[in-house]
This record gives sequence, structure tokens and C-alpha cells, in this order.
Amino acid sequence: MYCPAPIRALLLATALAVPASQCLAQAATNAPRTVRSSLPDLGSGANALISRADEYQIGRQVMRELRAGNQLLEDPETSDYLQSVGSRIGVEAQDGDFKLTFFAVRDPSVNAFALPGGFIGVHTGLIMLSTNESELAGVLAHEVGHVVQRHIARAVQAQSRSNIAMIAGMLGAVLIGAVTGNADALPGIIALSQGTAMQQQINFTRMEEHEADRVGIDYLAAAGYDPNGMAAFFQAMMRDRGLAGADIPPLLLTHPVDTVRVAEARARIASMPPHERRPDSMSYPFIHERVRVLTSASEYDLRRYYERARALDPDNPALRYGAALAELKLGNSRAAIQLLQPLTQELPELSLLHAALGQAQYAAERSADGAATFERALAVAPRNVPLSVRYAEALMANGEAKKAHQLLLDVFNVVAPTPEQIWLIARAASAAGDTGDAYYYMAELHIANGDLVLATSQLDQALAVPKLTDVQRKRFAARRDEIRSFLSEEFGGRRSRPQPAG
Repeated sequence: MYCPAPIRALLLATALAVPASQCLAQAATNAPRTVRSSLPDLGSGANALISRADEYQIGRQVMRELRAGNQLLEDPETSDYLQSVGSRIGVEAQDGDFKLTFFAVRDPSVNAFALPGGFIGVHTGLIMLSTNESELAGVLAHEVGHVVQRHIARAVQAQSRSNIAMIAGMLGAVLIGAVTGNADALPGIIALSQGTAMQQQINFTRMEEHEADRVGIDYLAAAGYDPNGMAAFFQAMMRDRGLAGADIPPLLLTHPVDTVRVAEARARIASMPPHERRPDSMSYPFIHERVRVLTSASEYDLRRYYERARALDPDNPALRYGAALAELKLGNSRAAIQLLQPLTQELPELSLLHAALGQAQYAAERSADGAATFERALAVAPRNVPLSVRYAEALMANGEAKKAHQLLLDVFNVVAPTPEQIWLIARAASAAGDTGDAYYYMAELHIANGDLVLATSQLDQALAVPKLTDVQRKRFAARRDEIRSFLSEEFGGRRSRPQPAG
């Protein structure tokens, strides 16, 4: 939904000036809310100023900036894992108003943030600092707390009472922070064009951080995680920054972490009634090693690291997986196969092992073995996105574009693809000779990138392709009409921007 120009300018100023850990979410999910905080609902007043659709558009725009700057870790396995952990928490926080999207950011610093529209980013440095899934889940629960309490809408409401000089001053602080690059000197961080741009903090940040802690701990426990994970990670952050016992004002830190905050978290946990504890997923240690390999410098040979680590812990399967990925990264596909084959037999339920083995087999020109590996895994986990994407990539490289196209169509007619995945299916359709679908998915990619005029042009070309099926023709025309209708109402309509289709 588009809003009057003055409010739109205010939203832009706020998106730049509000700390990234203080934002919110939009869109719909039907998950019932099973945990409710004792805190009042503070979002209703703010909702009169900024709608959830507005928040979602701001969040999507920042996501486009992150993607354009190559700041996102566009890895299907990592993204799928973060979404699964975050969704487990989000289910406990939902009242039907939020859609939460979790993603990884290529940044070695220890941080996480929530964008408007329910987009929650996790720096790869934070994943590496965590030692178990409950710690990682504790951070995600904290960010979900910011989302549910509608902190960005409240911030916009507060900023609407500020004058132009105040907003300009905050934007100036953003520029100064971006130049100095001093993360600890400015309290809010939001990932923008060059990784992260420092943000000036608004007055109630400390209150909101504690508020997010309180509701986040409730969600964490209700989701079956160890609520001590949040407090344990606070302490890990303090150790990482060398702050344990230091007399540093909490307001000078990105996420104010001090002994008082840790103590408050532990006190709240101690006062909670007993809750059912569910086991952490088996995937955490494997994703931990995957992120290590994916984010390591290209000139750094991780094989020596894994040799040392496996000598100390020879039975650790995650270390064997990491070693296999390191070999695969260096082009040693046969060595990777030797490590992965026994792993898939020991832990057949972990689809990421089968995906890596299938990739290695295709890379070693053992396409029949690779196809069999992927097919067996997909029989157990049909429409698994990481498996399907990796299989399609292997098929494309092997000259089997038509099969890749059909595989991806089956998945993305059910699951909404990311922009990178839209690009993959567009290329598969083109290589398979399905020009209509290729144009259609290029239109979806332009929608995801915010260029609706070019999307309309692509759909016109799709409809001009001869020999379309009736289903294709109706789908393309309906999508084009939706975009045209939106564009005609752009300066006064109340419709949400078209979303990429699955």
C-alpha cells in the first residue's frame, strides 16, 4: 500500500534511523498464538500511523539492497535451517498477523537484527559464536520479541513528533557511523549497502531490549528450547567483546549486554513453571560447520583445520561433513565422496548430507550415482527445497535442463521461491525450451526486485509465445492484469505490491 508522500518520507527516515534490532513484521500466517506475554499490546496506537503492509515494503526494500550488495548468504541449506528454527519459535508468538522470514548475512561480527516486515537477519559470526541450537534460538526469540511488540511502528510514532532537524541529525549520525565503522560506539545496526551501516539509537532502546528479552524467553521455552540458551549467549557475547565485569554503560553497546541483563534473564527463567523440553535438531552442528566452510577466505585451506579437529574428536560426524565440504570447495570431489558416503548411511535422516553427496557424485562425473542419491533422498523428503535446488543445479550442469525445470516447477508451485531460486528456474525453463515460463519467471524476478514495469513487459512477451497451454496463458494474463491494476492505483490505491509467485 502506498501512503501520502510526507508519511512515506517519514518511513524512509525511520528505516534509516531506527536500530535494526527494533523492528517488526507483517503478512499472514494462520498459526495459533499459544504464548502471550503479560506485557500490554503496544502496537495498536502505532498501527494508525504505519500499516503492516508499509512495514513489509520497507523490509523488502532493505532485503533488495542487501542482496544487491552480496550481503546475504544465499545458501539453501542454511536458509532452510534458520527458517525451521525461527518458525518453531514464531509459532508460539503468532496471532495470525505476522510472517517471519529468517536469513543469514555474510558478516563475521556477532549480531542479529529484525527489519520491518518480519525479516530477521542473523550474522554468520553469530552462528559461529553459538555453541548449541538453544543459544542460537535464544537470539532468534529475542528478535521475534521485537517483531511481536511492533517496536518499529512505535519508533515511527515517536519520530512523527520530532522536527526535521532531529531527523536530519539522526541521519547524519548514520553517515558518521558508516564512515567510522565503530560498531560499539553506536547502539543500532542495520545491514545496508556495504555490509552494515551504523544507526543512531532512539531513547527507549534499552527498555525495548529488555522487553524483547522477556517475551523472547517465553517463546523460547514454549517452543521446547532451553530458555537458559538466551542468557548463556549473552554471556558468550560479553566474553567475545571482552566485557565481562567491565564497567561500560549498556547504552553504548549495539545490543546492551551487561551482568544486570544476564541476571534478569536468569531470574525470569527461574520463576517460570516447568515446560516440556524438546530435543534440539540434529542439523545444528552440521550447519555450524557448513557456515564455517562457506564463509572462509578462498585462500585459506580448511583441510588442515579439520585434520586437527578430527584428530581430537574422530567420531564427530559434523567435523567429517565440514571436511567433506572443504574438499568439495577445493574441487576434490572424490575425497568428498569418501567422507560423505558413510555419513549418509549413519545419518540417513539428514537431507543435507545426501545433497552434498549428490553434488560430489555429479562433480566426479558419476551422474547415475548422483541421480540415485538425490532421488532416494527426495522419496523420503519430497519437495525439500535444498535437495531440489541442488539436484536441479546438478541436472543443469549435466545438460538435463528439462528434468531440472520440471523438478523446480513441482517444488515452487507449492513453496514460494527466493529471488535466487526464481533466477534458477527461469534459466532452467529457458534451457529446456519453455520460453513462456522463462519470461514468466523473469517477470517474477523483476517483481521481487521492485521493477513492475519491466515485469509487465516480460509478461507481454510470455503471452506472445506461440503454443502456450491454456493454464499458462491464464496464469500469465492474470499476473499481468494484477500488476497493471496495481500500477494504475499507485498514487492512491490501497493494494499491496504483488508478491513473487510460487
